[in-house]
Amino acid sequence: MRKTLISVVGPTAVGKTKLAIEIAQYFGTEIISADSRQCYREMNIGTAKPSADELRLVKHHFINSHSIHDFFSAGAFEKAALAKLDDLFAELNPVVMVGGSGLYVEAVIEGLANIPKINTSIRTELVDKLNSNGLGPLFDTLNSMDPEYAQLVDKQNPQRIIRALEVFMGTGKPYSFWRNLDSAKRDFDIISVGLELDREELYKRIDRRMDVMIDEGLFNEADALFQFKDLNPLQTVGYKEIFNHKLGKYDYDECIRLLKRNSRRYAKRQLTWFKKNEKTRWFNPNEVSQIRSFIETSLKN
Repeated sequence: MRKTLISVVGPTAVGKTKLAIEIAQYFGTEIISADSRQCYREMNIGTAKPSADELRLVKHHFINSHSIHDFFSAGAFEKAALAKLDDLFAELNPVVMVGGSGLYVEAVIEGLANIPKINTSIRTELVDKLNSNGLGPLFDTLNSMDPEYAQLVDKQNPQRIIRALEVFMGTGKPYSFWRNLDSAKRDFDIISVGLELDREELYKRIDRRMDVMIDEGLFNEADALFQFKDLNPLQTVGYKEIFNHKLGKYDYDECIRLLKRNSRRYAKRQLTWFKKNEKTRWFNPNEVSQIRSFIETSLKN
């Protein structure tokens, strides 16, 4: 059997972790986490990391592997994950990868575009604009320059928005142009499984999970990280809303509303991103036997 990576994708709160563990246990293998926030040791509740019990069931890689003070980009993840896969494939086959960070999944499956080096003065200019005027005007500029990528990008993530803008300004071509170039060749096969739910049910799950996170101490976790609020890993849904509440921009009830609303919006963007991969086969998360059959049939072909 050729080396095979089973990629499990889908929106937040849909049940990816549970399914990935079940698949990994069934095939006696390990899991690569393709999540841009679960790799950070200091961020636990707000990133919905697998629990300690779940981590004991199956060995996970790139969970708690870095500090928020480390530089760890999608490009760095691509190199590290491919190296880890080489090690794992020496003894295991297949291997499971799970995550909701579209760019991280794409980095492993397709490779990131070889974008020319950009003059650092462009990023400096964009960061100055961010500090002076906020993220909104930068996103509006991106939307006019590159509407395709603007539809996919996390609108709350300044690093992604600035990166797309500096690529356009530095190369004269939109970031989506570079993303759509021919994908890299991989020496392993890929089986892509997507999980989705009726939108109303998914949004209910997201709201319930946010309530659980708050009960488990999300506000306390964010308070402990407040001094680092400007670091890139913390520019994300689940933390930024609480930081802004702490800064007095809105009250507690409005903070809760925004936590849930922004999480739902993030899920919508995740689905838009993952649906672009026509090779992904979509299932309800409860269809475990059907998913297993699909994977086993694909492995034989």
